Amino acid sequence: MSMHEGQSLLIEMQVCRSKGFLQYAAPLMRAAFDGRKPEAAWNADNLYRLYTRVKPGFIRVDADEVTYPAHVILRYQLEKAMIEGDLAIPDLPAAWNDGFEKLLGLIPPSDREGCLQDLHWYDGAWGYFPTYTLGAMTAAQLFDAAKRADPAIEPGIAEGDFKPLMSWLKTNVHGKGSLLPAKDLLQEATGKPLDPEIFKAHLKARYLG
Repeated sequence: MSMHEGQSLLIEMQVCRSKGFLQYAAPLMRAAFDGRKPEAAWNADNLYRLYTRVKPGFIRVDADEVTYPAHVILRYQLEKAMIEGDLAIPDLPAAWNDGFEKLLGLIPPSDREGCLQDLHWYDGAWGYFPTYTLGAMTAAQLFDAAKRADPAIEPGIAEGDFKPLMSWLKTNVHGKGSLLPAKDLLQEATGKPLDPEIFKAHLKARYLG
């Protein structure tokens, strides 16, 4: 599932939050919304600033790219403790609040913004949460490899031409379907196993550069 999540996050986060994509999308967005805000609000630089704001919040699906892994880490820690019998279900809300404060410096005002916000546990999808961050790491590694393999990818995105990227993905990922396990597919596509340093480098370049 990390490869599955990696495909959506490659487009959603790696591509669509990039400066190049926003250069292409900014005038389209302004036209679509009739320019109801000042023109400066719709330029690519301003949109990029909005897309790359980092602010801890309670809700995982609304989290920015930097703080999102903390949401996943908390869920993994609590899930593991529940499965191993070290955390009783009635104690989950308090454990959640304590862990959330330690990781993100916030205390949820209610369980709705805390341990009950996701459907995964009561839907039976135990063990799924880590795939979101594994997917983000996979996406960063695939996009990094694609850009190194084809220098036309980034200029193409800035002009709304996604063919170079999709061609690389078709050859190295999509065309192989389920023929390989995810770790072998990533190794073959990028030349190395999953490497967290690539994801860290991406975050540093985008948010500290």
